[in-house]
Amino acid sequence: MRVDVLTIFPRMFTGPLDESIVKRAREKGLLQVNLVDIRDFSLDKHRTVDDYPYGGGPGMILRPEPVFLAVESLLQGGAGKKPPIILLSPQGEVFNQAMAQELAQEEWLILICGHYEGVDERIRAYLATREISIGDYILTGGELPAMVLIDAITRLLPGAVGAEDGPREDSFAWGILEYPQYTRPRSFRGLEVPEILLSGDHEKIRVWRRKKALERTWLKRPDLLKKVSLTEEDRRLLEEIVKENQGML
Repeated sequence: MRVDVLTIFPRMFTGPLDESIVKRAREKGLLQVNLVDIRDFSLDKHRTVDDYPYGGGPGMILRPEPVFLAVESLLQGGAGKKPPIILLSPQGEVFNQAMAQELAQEEWLILICGHYEGVDERIRAYLATREISIGDYILTGGELPAMVLIDAITRLLPGAVGAEDGPREDSFAWGILEYPQYTRPRSFRGLEVPEILLSGDHEKIRVWRRKKALERTWLKRPDLLKKVSLTEEDRRLLEEIVKENQGML
């Protein structure tokens, strides 16, 4: 996968792109991240990319010319391909695991990191093909959201994660939270690993994990249960969970 990131702060990406799974995916050739400095496409010698808003108001607005020129330069070298052009914006769709899985199927993405008080509306209306937000809060720019997208998408690329089942078992991969995980030592400060995980009975372990995942979701994020398709087993387990927790909430 190729990801082009348009930003006025390319050095912000140095650490996140050079560590962990993203680094390994780049080294394996599974991911190519190209940082494009929007200032390189400024039309004046001072490399200006922002200006005051028409009509007045606080802050500065990212100008359209350098952003359009940067994207057009990428498209000219793209052999006619038209990737999704994503503007990272608090006005966009809220990013989730399903969206990460969808974007992981693309061969090429262009991410535009907004900054200052906002971007010229013509970037949003006539250049970007999609807007994505990582949550209902305000950041200083789109750089951190771009890093979040890259990280979430990269771990879904085939071969990026050592344990191939890992991404499928993570929280939200099935629409609910993940079950509890344990490792050595078996006993730590009097805290024991659940016996069922030591039983070797794979079917009982599977059911226990599913039940615990449902229980966590029911307790912490009950809204997620309204969005997923529950099996008959899930419904039975949820009935048990509700009964077991009566009087505890």
